[in-house]
Amino acid sequence: MNIQVLKYLFITTLLLSNILASKIVVLGGFLLPAAIILYPLTFLMTDVVGEIEGKKSARDLVMAGFYMSLVMVVSIVVARVLPPASFWHHQEAFETVLGATPRIVMASMIAYLASQFHDVWAFHWWRGKTGGRHLWIRNIASTVLSQGIDTVLFILIAFGGLYAWPAIAVMIGSQYLVKVGIAIFDTPFCYLLVRYYGNDRKQVQGT
Repeated sequence: MNIQVLKYLFITTLLLSNILASKIVVLGGFLLPAAIILYPLTFLMTDVVGEIEGKKSARDLVMAGFYMSLVMVVSIVVARVLPPASFWHHQEAFETVLGATPRIVMASMIAYLASQFHDVWAFHWWRGKTGGRHLWIRNIASTVLSQGIDTVLFILIAFGGLYAWPAIAVMIGSQYLVKVGIAIFDTPFCYLLVRYYGNDRKQVQGT
């Protein structure tokens, strides 16, 4: 399976996260956007792409995700303003589910660009510091601060003014703790994916 598939999965995960983020869920006492089930994985994917193909490729992938998010926002806005058929009575439900998406996506894109570019930079900074060894250090160290940047920016922009500040603070703390936990948990998968795609790349280059 080509690493290009991982890039497609990155784009898909990012776009789905922008939609799912409008729902707030409670998991184990934590207040979290439903996107928590997918979005943290995007950092794993850019780390793997950066490790295999280099910093430029990872940055290009981040920008591709940004452009696709813009396409999604425009598409949703157009779909919302198109006049519904006379027999279709779900416009209110449609707007309830997707009405917040432009604000969510705007918040997501600002937080996304800031955190993902930091993650790519930090990952390769740690790569240089460790001499290319200890993948687990750069995977975790680059993601921990990047997730903090992403969480604070996203929650403040997406939900500021919609919920009371205590709820906002709880969401920031809850989401950050969960994301850091996922970053630590996904480290073995980072090793597996780097080994898999690294071997696949060597085979392609050897043919």
